[in-house]
Amino acid sequence: MQKGLRTRGSILARAAPVFNMRGFFGTSIEDLVKATGLKKGGLYNHYPSKEALALASFDYAIGKFRERFAEALREGQSAVGSLQTIVEVLVRSYTEPVVEGGCPILNTAIESDDANPILREKAQAAMHGLLRLIGIHVKRGIKSGELRTDVDARAVATSIVGMCEGALMLSKLFDDPAHIRRARAHLFAFIQSLSA
Repeated sequence: MQKGLRTRGSILARAAPVFNMRGFFGTSIEDLVKATGLKKGGLYNHYPSKEALALASFDYAIGKFRERFAEALREGQSAVGSLQTIVEVLVRSYTEPVVEGGCPILNTAIESDDANPILREKAQAAMHGLLRLIGIHVKRGIKSGELRTDVDARAVATSIVGMCEGALMLSKLFDDPAHIRRARAHLFAFIQSLSA
């Protein structure tokens, strides 16, 4: 059983970047065979279909994203500091993505929008988690008196995620980190402006 779990983990570590870079429809079984070093039968022994492997690969990538947030956010950090840390983690996705190919939520959301409802639901759930994480830190800051009472947690979450994901897309599209740097600077100033 242990060997099977290790093999599944190894498959996911190698398949997740392929799906993240090529998308579900752009990834062939041959791509996955090449990336994992397994034969087609070996892949299907662990995952019954390409879709099952894609879903598990997305979960793997999101798990890595969650680990990155957990490592970066510290106990006792101020609300402003926590929000800036969240921005830093998102910005870091440009130079150090959790899996090769960029933000897995953005990539999956764009590709699966109308084409794959199951992957779309996975992307929505991951995005809800990210928006909720930001909202929790905003509400904590309001409650502690660090942030103004008129701050709208949902609006802040939408602004942070929308600007970071948009800037990531622009930086990747134009191969120019200036977009993500500008978004970071603007968001840091925006977060400071929320202070009580």
